[in-house]
Amino acid sequence: MVGQDTGRCQNGSVPDLDTLFAALSREPDVDAPELLAHDATDRLLLETAGSEAGPAASGTIVVIGDRHGALTLGAASRLGARDIRVHQDPILGERALAANAERIGSSGIYRNHDLGEKLLAGAELVLVQLPRSLAELDEIAQTIARWAAPGVTVLAGGRVKHMTHGMNEVLERSFARVSAGLAVRKSRILTARSPRSATELGEPRFPIWGDDPDLPFRIAAHGATFGGAALDHGSRLLLRTIGAPPSPAPRIVDRSADARAGDHSGIVDLGCGNGVLATAAALAAPQARVTATDQSRAAVAAARLTADAAGVGERVSVHRADATEAVPDGWADLILLNPPFHTGSTVHPGVAHRLIRASAGALQTGGELRLVFNSHLRYRTLVEREIGPSRELARDRRFTVLSAIRR
Repeated sequence: MVGQDTGRCQNGSVPDLDTLFAALSREPDVDAPELLAHDATDRLLLETAGSEAGPAASGTIVVIGDRHGALTLGAASRLGARDIRVHQDPILGERALAANAERIGSSGIYRNHDLGEKLLAGAELVLVQLPRSLAELDEIAQTIARWAAPGVTVLAGGRVKHMTHGMNEVLERSFARVSAGLAVRKSRILTARSPRSATELGEPRFPIWGDDPDLPFRIAAHGATFGGAALDHGSRLLLRTIGAPPSPAPRIVDRSADARAGDHSGIVDLGCGNGVLATAAALAAPQARVTATDQSRAAVAAARLTADAAGVGERVSVHRADATEAVPDGWADLILLNPPFHTGSTVHPGVAHRLIRASAGALQTGGELRLVFNSHLRYRTLVEREIGPSRELARDRRFTVLSAIRR
């Protein structure tokens, strides 16, 4: 089970679907003219639930993967649902749903839950925005099959361009009947019924564990954990510059000018994912206090497992939070950042830009932001404007590592 339950909201109602969608906002998530708070898949899921789900549409409804409230609030509008159970991995999606529900006076229709028994016990209809990750879909499907009602109907929708046949195969591991609907407005619905028995499902497949020859500890991951149970290439390059495992590589700059993890007392792994950077920093700097923070439920759960397995769990404080909100102003001597370059399935620099800007307030004067990013994204100008002077520590065909000192 990932994360913690949140409290029940106040009672309310919802407008019709068209009015609802027009009123939705992405705030406080990354916003831009090209980013919307709903898409054609939300509408198709709700239309399909209303016309094809049958009696399940009037039973216990669960929503998984709602981006900003379109599915949850839409289920109330289209299906007349109340007391909807919701699971959202990112905290910004959770907050956007809450803000949208409050804005239209509908805060009482849902409750947020972990991905687990409380979310799915007795569920008769489950609406899912398909994740890009097959591992995430696998964990969702197995959890639904394990806890939902035997007659549950699962409607999992996505944009056709992001869907693969592998999604059908993943659903078939947990359900005996899986079918694909026709494409409508460039979206498609996969329908899953007849959950497999506990014997067929076997033991829970998550969390999973991975090993890397360059790391002295194992890596944990849930399905939605960015990077899975592996050391991604960007983090590997960044670790080489701080003297933490893997072993240091040749530097582009004079080694004597480099700050090392052991020189810092307050270290932050911002957007911690599976917790590799936080755990490696804690091992490399035994006297340091390490904070790991991520907006993802799955990432936070995985980071805790990774740190605990490495024996540094008591020195790594892990928080589900937006950006640096869990870090006191001016607390950090060193922030390690390997930012995402997308929001949902859309490639967009806004997420990384938010994290870079937030780092300025969390760093003490003279503190360091150590950042790895895809070289073509060219974050250096922004880093120097928001943080201070920077220098390149490492670079390869794909990634660049910068060190920036807070003015």
